[in-house]
Formats: sequence, C-alpha cells, structure tokens
Amino acid sequence: MESNFLLSTTTEIVLRHTGLINPTDIKEYFGVGGYSALFKVLKSMNSDQVIEEVKTSKIRGRGGAGFPTGMKWGFMKQAKSQTNRKFIICNADEGDPGAYMNRNEIEGDPHMLIEGMIIGAYAMGAHTGIIYCRAEYPLAVIRLRDAIKDAYEFGILGEKNIRFRF
Repeated sequence: MESNFLLSTTTEIVLRHTGLINPTDIKEYFGVGGYSALFKVLKSMNSDQVIEEVKTSKIRGRGGAGFPTGMKWGFMKQAKSQTNRKFIICNADEGDPGAYMNRNEIEGDPHMLIEGMIIGAYAMGAHTGIIYCRAEYPLAVIRLRDAIKDAYEFGILGEKNIRFRF
C-alpha cells in the first residue's frame, strides 16, 4: 500500500529550546549553548563580518515583507545619527489576528531574543535595545523582564554593553 504522507525534513530553529529548557533560568539557556553565538561574534568577528554572515544565511524579517535582515543591518550600520545614538527595536506586537509567533518565542525562550538583539546591535553599532511587547501577554512580559534582569546580573547587558529598555 502506498502512503500519501510526506515526512518533514525541516529543522526547528526559532522554537528549538521551547519545552526543553526552563525559560526562566539563564543557566539552562547557557546549558544548550545559549549566548555562545554572541561570545563567538564578540571574540572573533567585526561588525562587517557579522552582517556578511547574516546576508549569506539569507535570514529574512518575520514581517509580511520578509525583508532580508543582512541588508537591513547593513543600511542601519551606514546610517548617520546627529546624536551618535542608534537603537535596536524589537516589535513583538503581533498585530495580525491569531498570530502568536512572537508570544511563543518570548514565553518559551526569551534569552534567544535578547541574544539575537545584542548580536544585531553589535553589527549595526546600536547601544540601546527596546522591546515592544503587548500587555495582553502578561507571561511574555514577565519572562522578558526576568530574562533582561538575569542578563544584566550575568554581565551580558549593562553600561559597558548594550542597555535594554522594556
């Protein structure tokens, strides 16, 4: 008998740690290699190399346009500011009805979001990160606040590094 089912060969990337680690414990995120990409970037790559790697990966934004992230980071790096201040902003609003992708990511693996934002900030020359999250997602808000606090306590965020506002 022939089967009409196809086996998926996709690999989970965004939600890969969800359900495997305690999202409220930064040490568990470290245990699955969390922040190792950040440390690799800071230790062995300059901002242009990071942007080129992101371009090569063909990562795209999660918005409707799917704009190439490497291009966006490259434009931002080249942008001039009268105040010499640049910001990286994460819009986790989920304005589309029934879209819960940001909520699931934040509730299940908030440090992954923070790590990605720090890498992006490094690549673009930003020194402050801002995350916009819906108040209707109280668990996501709590997990983000706790993860940011832990990242400060472990020296991953701070005055000498990127600063986050929530």
